[in-house]
Amino acid sequence: MTSLDITLLYLLAAVLGVVACRQFKLPPMLGYLVVGVLIGPNALALAQNSSGVRYLAEFGVVFLMFVIGLEFSLPKLRSMRRHVFGLGLSQVVLTVVITSAASLLLTLVLPTWWDVSWQIALALGGVMAMSSTAIVIKMLAERLELESEHGKRVVGILLFQDLAVVPLLVLIPALGAAPEDLLLALGLALLKAVVLLGVLLTGGQKVMRWWLTLVARQKSDELFMLNLLLITLGLAWLTEHAGLSLALGAFVAGMLISETEYKHQVETDIRPFHDVLLGLFFITIGMMLDWRLIIERWPLVVLLLSLSLAFKLALITGLTRGFGAPMGTSLRVGLYLTQAGEFGLVLLTLAGQNNLVPPALFNPILASMVLS
Repeated sequence: MTSLDITLLYLLAAVLGVVACRQFKLPPMLGYLVVGVLIGPNALALAQNSSGVRYLAEFGVVFLMFVIGLEFSLPKLRSMRRHVFGLGLSQVVLTVVITSAASLLLTLVLPTWWDVSWQIALALGGVMAMSSTAIVIKMLAERLELESEHGKRVVGILLFQDLAVVPLLVLIPALGAAPEDLLLALGLALLKAVVLLGVLLTGGQKVMRWWLTLVARQKSDELFMLNLLLITLGLAWLTEHAGLSLALGAFVAGMLISETEYKHQVETDIRPFHDVLLGLFFITIGMMLDWRLIIERWPLVVLLLSLSLAFKLALITGLTRGFGAPMGTSLRVGLYLTQAGEFGLVLLTLAGQNNLVPPALFNPILASMVLS
């Protein structure tokens, strides 16, 4: 197939998937995943998950992290510090610790079904900690619940989850290193992240404000948009060549712009790129799903789905109650955040690319996340 054939196939699949989901009032992300399964090499085989398409799809994650960076604001964090650094931090840390321990325990109890090392268990803990910011915030906004008691707590937890993605993007590739090089890889990744972020954030905001003001004075929407793409992809390129990840650089770019007066204009301009490319990313994830492995290992898929939903509901409800919320509010927070999230899919894909998760486990885990 030519590049144009593949592009048209992806666009047609995306349109049909989103239309179908709109009809049934389901999130578009689910439509992208389903059409990815259908057109992928393990179903109708209309398209192959080529490296070129995967690289283009990574830009969806880049713009997702850029938008998260734009929403990162110190005054906002200070005003919500109890929900973000109390409830959110507790949820992420406990989820990672308990999931990692449970994964290792499951390896001892059911080695034929589940066999993981501590590195894989830790990566899966990070995957489990995430809920869907895109879906949940949209639902809260549509129901006018963002300022409700449960809405504020849900947003606080989601905000910390988004922040927790940053160290996980550094940690997971390092976990894929050979055991004898693991400590060195972790140390180097941490050092590079600290140095790079320190340099960018120390004087970066002043430089960014000066540069955006200079560009805005030209009064050209086209020039402003080109400059925005250059900043986002330029910083993503810088962090990738520093041995980190594309998404980390995009997050920093969003953070730097969030402190300028151009934040809202940038959010409006970047949204179409973010939505379209993120849709492409979810299609490529759907293409990785092998339905034959899922049918073969369906008891494991059902087990993972049931355990993850029950665990997250119980943990988040219990923590919210522990932080002083009434039972009704706590239960609503738990119900909103039980599902897997887009960042969980990003982290799982990253773990798979670094040979942390074998295909025999990757597909059942991915299927349980999609079903959630």
